Amino acid sequence: MRRLFRPTGAVLALLCLMYFINYLDRVNVSTAAAGFSTEFKLNRTQIGLVFSAFAYPYLVFQIIGGWVSDRFGTRRTLIVCGMVWMAADISMGLSTGLVSLLAARVLLGLGEGATFPAATAAMSRWVAKANRGFAQGITHAFARIGNALAPGVIVVIMTTYGWRASFYVCACFALAWVAAWAFTFTEEPRNHPGITPEEVAVLPVVQSKAKAVPWGRLARRMAPVTLVYFCYGWNLWLFLSWIPQYFLHSYDMQITKSAIFASGVFFAGVVGDTLGGIVTDRLLHQTGNLKLARSAMVALCMILTALSLLPLLFVHDLYVSLACLAAGFFFAEMTIGPMWAVPMDIASDLSGTASGMMNCGSALAAIISPVAGGYIIDSTRNWELPFAGTIILMVIGAAMTFAMKPQQKLEINA
Repeated sequence: MRRLFRPTGAVLALLCLMYFINYLDRVNVSTAAAGFSTEFKLNRTQIGLVFSAFAYPYLVFQIIGGWVSDRFGTRRTLIVCGMVWMAADISMGLSTGLVSLLAARVLLGLGEGATFPAATAAMSRWVAKANRGFAQGITHAFARIGNALAPGVIVVIMTTYGWRASFYVCACFALAWVAAWAFTFTEEPRNHPGITPEEVAVLPVVQSKAKAVPWGRLARRMAPVTLVYFCYGWNLWLFLSWIPQYFLHSYDMQITKSAIFASGVFFAGVVGDTLGGIVTDRLLHQTGNLKLARSAMVALCMILTALSLLPLLFVHDLYVSLACLAAGFFFAEMTIGPMWAVPMDIASDLSGTASGMMNCGSALAAIISPVAGGYIIDSTRNWELPFAGTIILMVIGAAMTFAMKPQQKLEINA
């Protein structure tokens, strides 16, 4: 507990809360869709467009946001981002139809586009190298807690106050986080008034002079990482967009019961994120082999994800579906710790830009996967068929992991 109140612990805790709020924002729309789709008379393809509208600016701002955080600092970048999330949530609550829903989701994508690259840039300064996997795993675990809590929390708010109120609550969370971040965070750990010499001793050496980005070389190194992360992202966004609706419609459940089942799937991801970060750091500590701790671990988890989801295509049973989806999400989320550590392994001084390049893969998947899933469901009335694409992409991603080469650090001149 004492570590949590140290500056390094406080910064990591705030980043965890940011990830939680970000994913609460992203998943609340999936649950609230039961309300606004009825009010605005939207079909599932249109709902998929609302889900994916977030991802267009999110994709564009990955690299831009990563570069901005590397160039101008994480503190200012995330303060601005937080104010934009708040405005987007308020806009969702004020929506009057499909167009205004799409506009609000685009605004959310603008605000959240820089968040994860900026957070990675902060971790590269505030987290010891030996704990990078854990830091990435635990922050993303809080994202999955946001996923897991969103269905139940949003249903309670919806049934009591209406679907619009759920977005106003998220706006309040965003404002509170911005205030805490502005009060707590300093760009350089050594400038924090409460930091101890013991904490400083284990932190990476900070490059005080901004680095010129070797865009071509960095893009070539990050290309296979981005492609692997696209395969992961396809699975993620299919789950985030359609799992709350899956249990509601595929098994004709009441909305409250479907929220419980959806939360069960997402809680499996909480465990997967946390365990994945611990395992990748432990492997690195014991073997000193980045290829094993990052690439091999990601490959194994992707194969296990595909195998877990395979029974969905042949068996339609509520508890088999719950077990398969929970296992699939667990193994997919175990890849997060090693994957987000890779940009810091390859280019630690430009980790914001490098992680932004990687997250472009997930952002592109976020554009395509929800709409493709909605179209397949509308066309076939089969809620399991969209997972066939995930199975294929997981196998492809596993095969591509060994091209990432995290053990080869990119040399960057000032």
